[in-house]
Amino acid sequence: MIRVLIADDQSMVRTGFRMILESQDDIEVVADVPDGVAAVGKARELRPDVCLLDIRMPGLDGLEVTRQLAGPDVADPFKVVVVTTFDLDEYVHTALRNGASGFLLKDAGPALLIEAVRAAARGDALVSPQITVRLLKHFNGGGARRDVEQPKEPLTARELDVVRATARGLTNTEIGAELFLSLSTVKTHLAAVQGKIGARNRVEIAAWAWRSGLMD
Repeated sequence: MIRVLIADDQSMVRTGFRMILESQDDIEVVADVPDGVAAVGKARELRPDVCLLDIRMPGLDGLEVTRQLAGPDVADPFKVVVVTTFDLDEYVHTALRNGASGFLLKDAGPALLIEAVRAAARGDALVSPQITVRLLKHFNGGGARRDVEQPKEPLTARELDVVRATARGLTNTEIGAELFLSLSTVKTHLAAVQGKIGARNRVEIAAWAWRSGLMD
C-alpha cells in the first residue's frame, strides 16, 4: 500500500485528489492539509511514502516544503511530487533542485496523477510531458556542452546506455525492455551511476546527462 499525503490550499482540489487516489487498491491517503507548515509537520509525523504538494500555499510554499522534506541536506528524504497550475520554468527547476521526484500540472488528468504517485513510490520520476521537453532543452543549454564535473570513475558502456534512457524519460521497466536487462540489473546500474556522479535520484541523473552533453 502506497501511503500519500496531500497538501493544497483548495479543499476541492484535496477532495478530488483523495477520491482519485483512493479509487486505487494500492494507494491510501493518510492525510490532507491546507498549508505548507502543516504539510511539513504531518509528513514528519506520519512518514508517508509520497507527498503531493501544491506550490502556492500559505505559511510555506510547496517549493520550500519540498526543500525541507527532500532537499540536499535531508538525511532521510521524502518522495515529493509537486502538482500545480503553474508550469513556470523557475518553479520546475527549483522543485527538482529541491529534491522533487516529479512535477505535474493539475490538468494532467487522473491517470497521470496516479502514475506519478506510483512512479515516485518505486523510485522513478514523472514530469508532465509538456514540461519535459522544455526542461530538457534548458538542461541541454541549446545543445552546447556545459562545464560539468566528470566522475573520477568513468561510467561503463552499459551504465551510459541506462543514463541515456533515463534522460529520455523512460521508467526502469521501459529501460529493461529496451536494453534487454532485468529490472534488478537496471536498478543496480542506476545505483552505481548515482554513486559515481553524486546524484540523489533519477531526475538528477537525467539533468547530468543533458548538462554534460551526453544527449547531444
